[in-house]
Amino acid sequence: MRVRYPSVQIAADVLTALVAAIHLYIVVLEMFLWTTPRGRATFGTTEEFAAESKVMAANQGLYNGFLAAGLIFALIAPGTTGFAFAVFFLICVIVAGLYGAATVSRRILVVQAVPAAIALVLVLLAH
Repeated sequence: MRVRYPSVQIAADVLTALVAAIHLYIVVLEMFLWTTPRGRATFGTTEEFAAESKVMAANQGLYNGFLAAGLIFALIAPGTTGFAFAVFFLICVIVAGLYGAATVSRRILVVQAVPAAIALVLVLLAH
């Protein structure tokens, strides 16, 4: 598949990489730092809640890791495979971000859904 707009493709790749990096950071926060002061401050949890929900948070972190892995694969896979992975995983991030914003915190909309939506638009425009 030939890219019609190389400069837009570069922007799409950069933003897709940023979305992947955000999710890798979330993996670290949820799987490894959940009960630390940094993790509790990020998610606004108490020490007791963090201790009680540590396993659940690690599970969420694992899912965020799958999102990051899919986006990273999208960046390195050739042609239509990379394009298809980018579209699929960016849509997954957008849906998860919308759900999180509706059920947990509107901040999730800005941190996850908006960057993924912009990346998706750029991915689609580049092809």
